[in-house]
Amino acid sequence: MEIKLHPMGDYRTNCYVVTVNDKDFIIDPGVGATAWLKQNVKNPIAILNTHGHFDHVWSNKETKNEFGIDIYTPKDDAFMLEQDPYGFGMPTSTPDILVEHDQEFDFDGVKVKFHFFPGHTPGCSAIEIEDTLFSGDFIFNGSIGRCDLPHSDPSLMIKSIDKILQWDKNIRIYPGHGDSTTLKSERGSLVSWKNYL
Repeated sequence: MEIKLHPMGDYRTNCYVVTVNDKDFIIDPGVGATAWLKQNVKNPIAILNTHGHFDHVWSNKETKNEFGIDIYTPKDDAFMLEQDPYGFGMPTSTPDILVEHDQEFDFDGVKVKFHFFPGHTPGCSAIEIEDTLFSGDFIFNGSIGRCDLPHSDPSLMIKSIDKILQWDKNIRIYPGHGDSTTLKSERGSLVSWKNYL
């Protein structure tokens, strides 16, 4: 597996190109992502949204039109793509696939699983590809996603933290902002944040 990333826009939102078996998966095409993607994908397969916040989905429609591929979005966050609820002038987009909770897809042998971790947003998910987790704004290096935004829910975040703390594998984590980490490295931080919430 090959992972390329580039921080996009004022919020430095990580856009990823994950290549497995010559298949390119685009995760969270944020502000201005399309130009970078055109230089870094050869065989685009799908656009995968971890959640619906504008800085992660800004270039959904442009990327879809450029490459002719489907947008996969957690079903509970679809309204954020279609309505621009924060009023930043985000280009709206419509998901082609509404992802169910903890749904897994098989792209000709490449398995992609959306793990449902609500709290930061109603549909917030982390995407697992080949034992690597693209956590969006659920887990960061040393922190977690904010729970004080519209449509956030601290009680759901606590449940999501409990859910991932039950995992017994030390998975590599690539977050929506900042540097990569591992679940083992984040266990202490997650417990602290859970107690804080």
